[in-house]
Amino acid sequence: MRPKWFSNAFIYLIIFVAVIAIFFTLFSSSDAPEETDLTTIISMARTEQISKIIIDGDRLLVTPRTSPDRLLVATKEPGTSIFDIFAAAGIDPAERSIQIQVKSTGGLGSVFGVLLQFLPLLFFGAILLFMMRQAQGSNNQTLGFGRSRARLFSGDRPTVTFSDVAGIEEPKAELQEIVEFLKYPERFLSLGAHIPKGVLMVGPPGTGKTLLSRAVAGEAGVPFYSISGSEFVEMFVGVGAARVRDLFEQAKRNAPAIVFIDEIDAVGRHRGAGLGGGHDEREQTLNQILVEMDGFDTSTNVIVIAATNRPDILDPALLRPGRFDRRVVLDLPDINGRAAILKVHCAGKPLDEDVNFEVVARQTPGFSGADLANLANEAAILAAHREHKTVTIDDLLESVDRVTMGPERRTRVISEHEREIVAYHEGGHALVGHLLDHADPVQKISIVSRGMAAGYTKSMPIEDHLFYSKPQLMDRIAMALGGRAAEEITFGEVTTGASNDLEQVTQMARAMVTRYGMGDDLLPRTFGKRDDLIFLGREIAETRDYSEKSAQEIDSQVEHIIEDAHSTAKRLLTEQYAKLVQIARHLIAHETVEGDALEKLFASEAPPLDAAMPAPA
Repeated sequence: MRPKWFSNAFIYLIIFVAVIAIFFTLFSSSDAPEETDLTTIISMARTEQISKIIIDGDRLLVTPRTSPDRLLVATKEPGTSIFDIFAAAGIDPAERSIQIQVKSTGGLGSVFGVLLQFLPLLFFGAILLFMMRQAQGSNNQTLGFGRSRARLFSGDRPTVTFSDVAGIEEPKAELQEIVEFLKYPERFLSLGAHIPKGVLMVGPPGTGKTLLSRAVAGEAGVPFYSISGSEFVEMFVGVGAARVRDLFEQAKRNAPAIVFIDEIDAVGRHRGAGLGGGHDEREQTLNQILVEMDGFDTSTNVIVIAATNRPDILDPALLRPGRFDRRVVLDLPDINGRAAILKVHCAGKPLDEDVNFEVVARQTPGFSGADLANLANEAAILAAHREHKTVTIDDLLESVDRVTMGPERRTRVISEHEREIVAYHEGGHALVGHLLDHADPVQKISIVSRGMAAGYTKSMPIEDHLFYSKPQLMDRIAMALGGRAAEEITFGEVTTGASNDLEQVTQMARAMVTRYGMGDDLLPRTFGKRDDLIFLGREIAETRDYSEKSAQEIDSQVEHIIEDAHSTAKRLLTEQYAKLVQIARHLIAHETVEGDALEKLFASEAPPLDAAMPAPA
């Protein structure tokens, strides 16, 4: 297909030539020769007033001897020679020193002369043609609103296959059936089986929904149409439905094919809950998607794959059998999945021999595939910044902290007293977490500022948890309150440094009572119902389905949980205050402690308190 500018190049050239010719025609009129007759020319020749005559066809261009810059023009009879005219008048050009020159005229000059006469007509014709083409282009652009903006990825050269996807083996196995159907449809059709017309992939952001759909297209080797749900909707009514029709028509012409709609919740929200009523543009687009999916012919071999992280707000008609009749759930990867994902993203990077992906995976619970890809990239950047030849395990572990909390801020100015407060605060978190049986093991303590935090204590579970018991949650709350308790014991006052800890503690304790049924004097039920306003797409309100008496009891239970956890943290730190002072002093001296050094610090015997140490308040 030729570019648009190339098709208009001829019109631009005609306009340019016409403008140049008209310019020379208008501005060269001052140098035009002076018209005269043949009798005057003969008279001037007799008196030797002519120095040169140029014969241009039937025109005579005469240069006077007295005025070389002056030019006269006369016309002779066609078919006669100037020499015959001068001989009849008794004039010898040689005797009177008249130089006669014949100018040759070809067909090209005649044609150019004719074109020069028609230049104004050509100029205005070219302008008219240009305006018509512009109007036609604007019309095509207007009609192009209804065309699909889906990007086509050919299946001849797959860029992503199942080998590039790790950590989600069960979803890969489910989608393997779709690959086999696209490759060998006769195997299924011979048994009367029909492949699901739609596959809805559900999962948190970054878990690989888009990547997995690309892998399906790469494995099957079929055309892959990718579009976002927001690309259907425009300000013009009916455009989204027209784009849906165009998309499915393209897919049917190139069947077998895959249509991938990312973020389908942009157009697939529950109908009737918006502000536009039944004439809302999104609802018309959704209606067209429903019609197109339910109208598929069994031999079309077009499969729709959609991805969303909000399946709860999708319209029920979209989820019924016959449309999206298969749901593939992509959850956050476990420790083995995280190790496999790290291997995929580190495949093209030079790694040190001591790199152990299981160690990194153990310190990244809750990371998605996108988070792990970012971690691997940050590790490579950090290794280059440190001028390493390979990516080491230290680079990977440091990148974990950089991704979760941000880079270190060693240039942050902090007084010695505040530095001491941070050391005791973080030491309180770590010591309480170490002493409690159900708390996650402490992996690292640091008083180096990262992001908005003045210091941090990192604890990681030995294995991934799907469920948490009440003792585990109680110990997590007590560990979170360990920093505030250490400030109270050591300095006799508290600071604003525990604000984030208190927010987490309050949220966790309230969830234990209202969502998990862990209140002592309350029925095992949930309290409160979170309502979604679908057209905003987020939770903004909570319906109270309990009485004021129950609300008071809930507040009492939350206070009781927090008070018990705070008492536990304060008791442990008071009993082991010498160990708290030892940890705080070690942090003030070394700033960060982790790994074997942290284990030795916990296992060592704390020195006795002396007068130089702050006494417990």
